[in-house]
Amino acid sequence: MKPTLILAAHGTRSAAGEETLSALTRTAARARPGHRVELSYLEISSPLLSDVLDAVRGPVVVVPLLLAGGYHVHIDLPDVIAEHRPDAVVAGWLGPHRLLTSVLARKLARAGLRATDAVVLGAAGSSDPAALADVRAAAHRLAVRLARPVTAAFASAGSPSLGEAMERLGSTPAARVAIASYVLAPGFFHDRLVAAGAGLVSEPLGADPDVAALIWHRYDEALRGRRTMPQTVQALPH
Repeated sequence: MKPTLILAAHGTRSAAGEETLSALTRTAARARPGHRVELSYLEISSPLLSDVLDAVRGPVVVVPLLLAGGYHVHIDLPDVIAEHRPDAVVAGWLGPHRLLTSVLARKLARAGLRATDAVVLGAAGSSDPAALADVRAAAHRLAVRLARPVTAAFASAGSPSLGEAMERLGSTPAARVAIASYVLAPGFFHDRLVAAGAGLVSEPLGADPDVAALIWHRYDEALRGRRTMPQTVQALPH
């Protein structure tokens, strides 16, 4: 029996954000016909992960729809799984990964990135230094892809803040600042990126086929490792 893929997103009050995550779920399901794929949320939106874990019978693999580690990965997710499905196999979070780098580069190009633009990787942020390191690693990957510096900046917790990065880059010779949106879907954090005053802001990663491919890559990694709760969630090789 093929384990059900359960996607565990953070949750959002944005209807557009929920629709984008639903579209990503459909994209992932189309990529592997015959596999059951369910979307769930850790908070705010429904269905909650706890409810989906209770409802799905048979083996399950939970893939966090999170771009970096942090509180939700290390505390929320393990607590829910330990209570509702301690037999669940848990995958690593999504980033950083070359597939995300490809999506970021394409979306920047689509938004009109110029050779003279200063580039910021705009992320939500975290109080967890390891999560911030994940984002900085993603910025480094994008810098290599674009052959120019990329500054990681954070819309909430983390340094430099989005405002600090914008102020710093605004004093450089760059013609304008371009923000690569390192969020999965529209919502609070993407709105903060848009409001930062950059020359352009790319669209969220969204329901891109490469994001779906990365989800299945994490699913396969997890099954090979057979990692189940209550073990601490660890980053898998990227």
